[in-house]
Parts: sequence; structure tokens; C-alpha cells
Amino acid sequence: MDGQDYLNQISASNRPVKTSGLSNLLSSKFFWFGIGALILFIIILIIGAILGGNNDNVKNRSFALKLHLDNTTNVIKTYQNDVKSSTLRSYSASLSGILSDTNNKFTAYLTDVYSYTPENIDEKIIEQATLEKDALNNELFEAKINGILDRIYAHKMTYEISAIASEEAKIINMANDETLVNILTTSYNSLLNLYDSFNNYSVTN
Repeated sequence: MDGQDYLNQISASNRPVKTSGLSNLLSSKFFWFGIGALILFIIILIIGAILGGNNDNVKNRSFALKLHLDNTTNVIKTYQNDVKSSTLRSYSASLSGILSDTNNKFTAYLTDVYSYTPENIDEKIIEQATLEKDALNNELFEAKINGILDRIYAHKMTYEISAIASEEAKIINMANDETLVNILTTSYNSLLNLYDSFNNYSVTN
């Protein structure tokens, strides 16, 4: 090997190895920092969407419950005095008191947190609540004119207690706000205490 060949060999062995652009990119700390930031951003978006959806569900369920409380209270006012049994009227008065107390606190909460007004409620929620109210009114009206109001009233109020308590339980399980949970938990427990009175009522009482 002559001198020139020797120098060429040394030059080739010391020449930097070329790396691809992809390799350079993957080895860059800035690349991985950017990937980490992107993943974090996506996670935040997902969590935000979940929490936002949960808040919407709590809001909508709360508005639906508000209408249910309003409608049931109004039905009680309409038919309570027509109930013949003093025992059943007493149960009804207790139920009316629970619903009114809950409704007052609940409305104040909804107004403060969601700027509640009747106009803010979704039309579908209003339509469903109206259908349920009309059905209840019609059944009690038929029972009244047929002379069986006490029996049907006890049966329907048993159902209303169960339905309202179920709605409250769903919101309690979804909500993160302690004030809301306390309002509905108090109502839920009071309704359960009254449930058996209506459920076990008999026209022979």
C-alpha cells in the first residue's frame, strides 16, 4: 500500500457516519418534549370533554327534577283536599312539605349555579315533564269522578316518591358539588321515610 492509499484509508475511517433525518429527529429531546406536550394536551381535552358532559348531564337532570317537583306539588294541591281519609291527607301534607322545602333550596341552588329560569330548560325536557304531569292529572281526575280517589291517589303518590327519589339518587351519584349533594340527600332520605306510609296505605285504614 503506497502512502496515498494509506492516507485515503485513514480519511475514510475518520469520516463522520451519515445519519438519516429520521434518526436525528427521533434522537432530539425537543421532538420527545413536543410529543409529550401533545399527549398531555389530548388527555386534558378528553378529561375536559368528560367533565363538561357530566356537568351538562347534571344540569339537565337537575332541570328535569325541578319540573318534576313543581308538577307533583301542583297536583297535590289540586287533589289533596278531595282525599277522604284523614290519614292519607296527613301523609299527603307531609309529602307536600318535603317537596316544597326541597324545591325552595333546589331552585335557589339552580339559580345561583346555572342562572336558572323556566326559559332555560330544554324543550324536550319540558315536553316530557308535561306529558307525565298530564297523565298523572288525568288518572287522578278519573279516579275522583269514579269515587276511588283515595286508593289511586295513594298508589300514584307512592310512584311519584319512588320516581323523584330515583332522579335524586342519579344526580347525587353524578354531582361533585357538596351543596347540591346535601340538598338532594336530605330530600332523598325524607322521601324514603315516607314511602312506606303511602305504599302500605289501604282504603280500609
